[in-house]
Amino acid sequence: MIHSHEIKQLIESHINESIAFITGDDGRHFTATVISDQFTNKNRIQKQQLVYSALGTLIHDGTIHAISIKTFTPEEWQQQEIKHG
Repeated sequence: MIHSHEIKQLIESHINESIAFITGDDGRHFTATVISDQFTNKNRIQKQQLVYSALGTLIHDGTIHAISIKTFTPEEWQQQEIKHG
C-alpha cells in the first residue's frame, strides 16, 4: 500500500518546480492535482503523460489501481482559485 505523501514526493521530484496535492484514503485510488510551469504549451494528454511517467512503475505493478489527474500551469491555477476562491 502506498500513501498520498509518497505519491506527492514522486510527482514533485519528477516534475521540476511542481506542487502536487494528492487525496485518497484507501491506498489504491487517488486524485492528483498538479501545478507546474512544465505544463505550459502542452495539451491535456501531454500534461497527464508527465504525471504518469512519475508514477509509471506504481501504476504498472498495480500499487496504484486508479488515479484521477488534474493539471494546471501556475496561471491556470490562479484563475481556478479566483473562480472558486
